[in-house]
Amino acid sequence: MFSLKDKVALVTGASQGIGRETALALAQAGAKVAVAARNEEKLTTLVTDILAAGGEAIGIKMDVADPDQIRSGFKQLLEKFARLDILVNNAAITRDGLALRMRLEDWDAVLRTNLTGAHLCIQQALSTMMRARAGRIINIASVVAQMGNAGQANYVAAKAGLVGLTKAIAIEIASRNITVNAVAPGFIATPMTDVLPAQVKDELKNRIPLGRMGSARDVASAIVFLASDEAGYITGHVLDVNGGLYLA
Repeated sequence: MFSLKDKVALVTGASQGIGRETALALAQAGAKVAVAARNEEKLTTLVTDILAAGGEAIGIKMDVADPDQIRSGFKQLLEKFARLDILVNNAAITRDGLALRMRLEDWDAVLRTNLTGAHLCIQQALSTMMRARAGRIINIASVVAQMGNAGQANYVAAKAGLVGLTKAIAIEIASRNITVNAVAPGFIATPMTDVLPAQVKDELKNRIPLGRMGSARDVASAIVFLASDEAGYITGHVLDVNGGLYLA
C-alpha cells in the first residue's frame, strides 16, 4: 500500500460506491479524510467506520451543484485540518434519456453536478494547494467518455468534459508541483449499477475481456496510487480501470 501519512484528502460523492471505498482506502493508506456528500446519515456511518479502523475523518454535507455549499464545505475542511493535499472529484448523478427527448433541466442538472461542480471544487482546492506548492487532484471520469453510450448524452458529455478539464488544469498548474489526473472506470458494481437487470449485467460481463464487472476497490486502488508520491511524475493522464472493455 502506498503511504499517504500526514496527507489530507477530500472525497466528494463519498456516501456510497466508489466514493465511499475511496475514502476508506485513503484512510487506510494514512490520510486524514474529509468525506462530502448530500446524505448526512451515510456520511456519519462512513466517518464512524473510518474512526473505528483507527483513521481520522470528518463528514461535510455538500451538494456540489451548489457553489455556496462548496465554499462552506472547504471552509469546514480547512478549519479542521488547515490544509488540503488530495482532492477526489467523484460526485456524479445520472438523468438518462434519449437525446431527442432529453429535457433541458436533465441536461443542466447532470452538467452542473458532474462537470461544473468538479470545476468549482478545483478552484477552491487550488487556493490552498498553490500556496503549498503541492497537491493531487483526481477526477473520476468514465469509460463512456471515451466510447459513448446511448441514452446518456448528458452524462457522457459531462464526463468527456471532465477529461478535457483534467488536461487543461494539469497544464495550467504544473509549475506549482500539483498534478491533475483522471480515472475512467468501466462498469463497476456499485449502487448505481445494482439496479440493472441481471440479463443486462450478464451482457456487460460478456463484453469485458476480464470477464467480470469491476469493484469499487479496483477504482479506489488506482486513486490511491495517483494520490501517492510515487505518481509524482504523472499528470494530465486518464487511467482506465475497465477490465479491457475499451482499449485506446
